[in-house]
Amino acid sequence: MRRPSASPTWNLVLATAAFALCFTAWSLIAPFAKTFKHDLGLDYTEALFLTAVPVVLGSLARIPMGLLTDRYGGRYVFSALLAFSALPAVLFGYAHGYTALIAVGFLLGVAGSSFAVGVPFVSGWYPKERQGFALGIYGMGNIGTAIAFFGAPAIVDNWSRVTLGWATGVLLLAGAWVFFSAARNAPRKAPPTHYRQVLRSGWRLYRLAFFYFITFGGFVAMAFLLPTLLQDWFDYSKGEASARAAGFIIAATIARPVGGWLADRAGAYPVLVLTFSGIAIDAAVLAALASTPRIVPITIACLTLGCFLGAGNGAIFKLVPSEFPNDAGAAGGIVGAAGGLGGFFPPVFVGLVKDAEGTYTYGFVGLLVFVGVSLALAVWLLRNAPAEELRGVVPEGHAQA
Repeated sequence: MRRPSASPTWNLVLATAAFALCFTAWSLIAPFAKTFKHDLGLDYTEALFLTAVPVVLGSLARIPMGLLTDRYGGRYVFSALLAFSALPAVLFGYAHGYTALIAVGFLLGVAGSSFAVGVPFVSGWYPKERQGFALGIYGMGNIGTAIAFFGAPAIVDNWSRVTLGWATGVLLLAGAWVFFSAARNAPRKAPPTHYRQVLRSGWRLYRLAFFYFITFGGFVAMAFLLPTLLQDWFDYSKGEASARAAGFIIAATIARPVGGWLADRAGAYPVLVLTFSGIAIDAAVLAALASTPRIVPITIACLTLGCFLGAGNGAIFKLVPSEFPNDAGAAGGIVGAAGGLGGFFPPVFVGLVKDAEGTYTYGFVGLLVFVGVSLALAVWLLRNAPAEELRGVVPEGHAQA
């Protein structure tokens, strides 16, 4: 009888829970951006830059984290990552000045690199025809952002930010202990190749990075921006705005395994054409409504946008372990870094434009332009990629091309 620690399902559950814990820590600052703006006398650029800071290290650290996971296994790397992330989570409770918050936010970014650890850890337990769905389930750890948006304002309002920091830190340490004790690495099928070979993969790698720059970057940017947008548009309280923004995150979280499941069956590129088309429509609607917002159409556009972004994320990470079976960590780290960076620039750009022009319209126009390019590329790939590649199956000998 198979031990629970050797079960793919058991390790998938553990990885998803660990990912959710990391994303809870990664998202601690965003619900308080408007509060910090008021209390510290910040302009929009400074306040939104503060929410974007955790994305920087979270993006760049995905590359070495993926490499380390390929070399040493997700059990050790994930456990260490959870334990380290407890430190900045606790420090968040004691950071009051803008510089201190920037420094803590930067360190919280380490938790955001966790996705690159889970991709090779989870994909190693599943055959190619099930990896899209399995990684979609793992990606549901994004729900940690919604947990932060729901829970963090309530804890601070009822107790204090110090309590929030310690509670998060203790949960992260407990998660590190559970993961190290209960998780196991999948049996390795082949040794990883050199990291430079993955970087030399060219078009096969960088098209995935570009797509993820749009889908995951769009998810992160919208998730971190929405509490501020909703407070400005509809004069909601911090708690109300964060709770409504959590709806967007939940929609994206649920849609992610759906996108992976569809990619397993129909191929990733048909799913990407559909999702980019939907993102473009929602971006156009939000751009049109940004100057005269109305709650019902804004809500519909944001929820459907979350669904399309989440499904796109699931479809893209169906392709990563298929095309790089022995280097899913390294390739996933590079693709994940691109996605994280895609979440850093929009809040900064939106803050600059809001301070200069007094509107959020141009931020959504920018999303529409990038998505238009992505849609054109996805359509071209759908029409020209080999049949086996459309199904997410890479011919032997091309995995490290």
